[in-house]
Parts: sequence; structure tokens; C-alpha cells
Amino acid sequence: KGVGRRVTFRSVESRELPVALTTLSAEGPRMEEGFLSSEEYDERAHRLYDQGDYEGALAMLKEGLALYPSAVELYVGLGYARLAREEFAWARMAFEKARILDPAHEDALVGLGEVLLRFGESREAIALFRAAEELGHAGDVDLLLTIGRALYREGLHSHARDAFARAVAARPDNAEAVASLGYALHRGGNEVGACRQIRRALKLAPGLVEARLYLGHLLYDRGDWEGALREFEGVPPQENWDSLAIWRLIELTRKLREVSADHPSLVLWEDRLRDLEEDADPIDRILAAVESRFNDAEGWGFVDENQLELFDDVEEGGDQRIHQVRLVDGAVFRGTWHEIVCHLRDYEGFSHETLVRFMRRLAERWHEQAGVEIPFLDPKSFLLAAIGANLMRLDEGAEDA
Repeated sequence: KGVGRRVTFRSVESRELPVALTTLSAEGPRMEEGFLSSEEYDERAHRLYDQGDYEGALAMLKEGLALYPSAVELYVGLGYARLAREEFAWARMAFEKARILDPAHEDALVGLGEVLLRFGESREAIALFRAAEELGHAGDVDLLLTIGRALYREGLHSHARDAFARAVAARPDNAEAVASLGYALHRGGNEVGACRQIRRALKLAPGLVEARLYLGHLLYDRGDWEGALREFEGVPPQENWDSLAIWRLIELTRKLREVSADHPSLVLWEDRLRDLEEDADPIDRILAAVESRFNDAEGWGFVDENQLELFDDVEEGGDQRIHQVRLVDGAVFRGTWHEIVCHLRDYEGFSHETLVRFMRRLAERWHEQAGVEIPFLDPKSFLLAAIGANLMRLDEGAEDA
């Protein structure tokens, strides 16, 4: 959370004009109308990149480089476009070409460092980042944020924290830098410092949605339900793209304010959650199904998750033995695997949901809290995985043959 790839190219300071694009007149060389300078190619590619059209940006940069083969900025842009498309070997070649043309180009150094991180060459990458800063860019907040995000993304949280700290030192009023420092502190285990920095970022920029949701999750995991609900509610439904945050908001609203499932205050959030789930990548659903099958030693017949929404008994005709599970808070549920999940759903206050949606909600919560992956497409796999992760206990002597 809180990190993304750099989305800007540095502006080209010099305009190059090859002889092939000029005509002679009495006044000397002049450019024919319709031809673009290397700077204009760079700017147009930048706009396409910001819009997420990486293929268009790539085509624009290639066209520019065909006319301006010595334009360092176009090679840097090409490297970032390749990086965005996860074409790491090609990105490396583009950044290395930029460095040949200008060994002291800070963006080329940082871009190459990002690529080297993807190849596991962290020591070399950190050396390139340090070289970029030593060129006189130690106060360049954008550059420091790019370095910090690259390190964060690869799990080098202590190095990322230091980069974000330098960015905050350079610009204490930069909310993005302050929030990023908070994210890195949290990943390093300093929750108190993380909350302090993220709150500070929100004071600087109250509309920083990502920071507010991150803080909400932090407070939720610490057991500060009221604080978490307040932060989640601070993000309007249409600006909230975090389905887990919406699940938690609904859960906390029902428990803390004791409202019913069909209460008007929840309608907008339920609609938003439905929209997000309908837009979910079908590949994610397939992977979840495959994972569930491999986590169940005995296997089970695959049923599409969307079809499961049409009926509630996903274990019809399956294992009808009686089991008993005990939660960490002491609550005990007895029945078939299917009946136990039904009891658990009612106990948690989500009786209005289908089983699959409820299991997915709980699996997401456990992933955030305990870092475990729990399959959620059938009750048996769901419960056995939770038992295996010590999230609940199976009372052995309570089973009927």
C-alpha cells in the first residue's frame, strides 16, 4: 500500500533539429510545420503514460528516437514505459543507452536502479540511487519518492524508510512523502510512528484517500474500532477502491451502531462493494478456485463463484459428518462444515450475505491480520485452512462418525 511507479519524465531542456527536417530559404534553415521536436515527443509520450496508455507512449517514444537517436530523455521515457509493461530486459537496455549518452543523468540512474531491483541486484541498485542523490539531487523530493517506492516495492523497507525520511526532511509539507514514511515505518514494525506520520500527512492533505484507508486498517488491526470506522467513513463511496475497507466499514457500522443489514446508511456502501466485486478480475477468481482445490486434500467439484451466489448450500450431498470448532474467543459451533460456516456467519452478524461472500470477507480479514491465505470457495477447505492456521480449533472428540 502507498507505493506506485514514477509517472513523470523529466523535461527535455534542449531541442534537437536534424538536417533532414529542415529546408533552406533566404533567411536560413526553418522547420516545416507538422514536425515535432524531441521535447514535444517526450511531452506527448508523458501524457499517454500518465493516462495508462503504455503502448501508445512506447510507440510515440520509438517514433521520436527514430528522428532523434541522441535524445537522452526519450531513452529515459522508453525505459519507464518498458518498466511499466514489465519488460525488464528491454527497460534495462533503454536506461543503459541513456547512461551512455549522459552518465550523470539522474533519471537514467534511478530508472536503471529500479530495473536492477527487479533482477535481484539490490546492492548495485542502491549504489545507483546513491549516485543520483550525490549528483546534487538530494533535495529532489520526486526523485527521492521514486527511489523510496522502488525499494519499498521490493521489500527493502529500511532503505525505503531512509529515502522517504530524506524526502520529508527536504519538504516537511509534502503530504505524499510524509505518508510514504508512515507506510515504511509500519512495514518495519513501528506502528506508533506509522500512525503519527500518516495522521500528519492527513493534516497536510485531508483528501489523501490512500493514507486515510491505510490508517483505517492500522486502527482496525490494533482494535480501535471507532477510530477505524471514522477513517473508513472519511472516504466517499465512489472514491473508495478498497473492497476490504468497505467490508470492514459495513461490519463496524453494524456492530458499533447496531443497525440492521438493510439500514439506509449501508445501502451506498453495499452498492459500492457490489460494483467493485463485479469489476473484479476473473483471473483472480480462477486463481482462488485453483488454490482452494489444492488446499483441499480430498478435492471437490469446481463450481463458479458467481453460480454459488445463486444458492446457499455449496455442500449439498457432500460430507455430512458432524464436527465442532472453537474460536479464539471461546465461541463453539457444531454441525457439518456447511452448517458451521452458517453459524459463524450469523455469529459475525452477516446473515444477509451468501456463504461465499462471507467466507471471502473473513479470508480477507485473516490475510490482513495474520498474513495467511485462506481459500474461500467451499466451507470444508475454508474451515480446515483456518484450523491449520490456528485461527480456530477443531474439537476432536466432538465429531460423530
